[in-house]
Amino acid sequence: MATGILGAIVVLIVLFFLGVRILQEYERGVIFRLGRFREVKAAGLKWIIPFIDRMVRISLREIVMDVPPQEVITRDNVSVKVNAVLYFRVLHPEKAVITVENYLYGTSQLAQTTLRSVCGQAELDELLSERESINQKLQEIIDDQTEPWGVKVRAVEVKQIDLPVEMQRAMARQAEAEREKRSKVIHAEGEFMAAQRLADASRVLASEESALQLRYLQTLSEIATENNSTTIFPIPIDILRPFYEKARKDDSGSGE
Repeated sequence: MATGILGAIVVLIVLFFLGVRILQEYERGVIFRLGRFREVKAAGLKWIIPFIDRMVRISLREIVMDVPPQEVITRDNVSVKVNAVLYFRVLHPEKAVITVENYLYGTSQLAQTTLRSVCGQAELDELLSERESINQKLQEIIDDQTEPWGVKVRAVEVKQIDLPVEMQRAMARQAEAEREKRSKVIHAEGEFMAAQRLADASRVLASEESALQLRYLQTLSEIATENNSTTIFPIPIDILRPFYEKARKDDSGSGE
């Protein structure tokens, strides 16, 4: 009798330890009893009925997943390689176990196909200059399709876009031509502004004779300040005009 009781106690102790489970703070345990979903257990020391209950551990931590490089043909027929990184986590552990066989593999495959689809609908310039909108579109599409699995996609970031060598050369030539064009436009604008200032100054000098004389004297003063062995004094034609007219009258009188 005593042996039977002792044996029963030993069996109960063994069953107790067989049913003990410890869940970490970031884990949840999805319990199935005889094949049917029973409940989701939180973190801590838990006990399940051995051989009747089965527990599947699901991590609630955010997962960072690399999306392998994908061959993409853009809308303007440029072949590129695009890779990305995916940030997601499980919000509903029971859905991640019941709805999909392997939510990690399913999310990875969905991210790859969505990356090819979205990038294939955009032109190369959009991929290079509007990456934020591409990331936002990827996040919305993938999150919408993983929602039945209890998975929340927080962000998708396009990491790198590899261009063909000939396309890189063409873009370098385009960038160089663009810089040269901007340089010529800036130079032309500077020439125009300088010519406009000179025209304004000439109108002011033409309207006031004294201004012209003052400018002449200022020029002489600037020349005199330099260490020149020879100084040339420009004489305005208005000063010589009376002598020129007198000489012409004398020539006319002698001819008569």
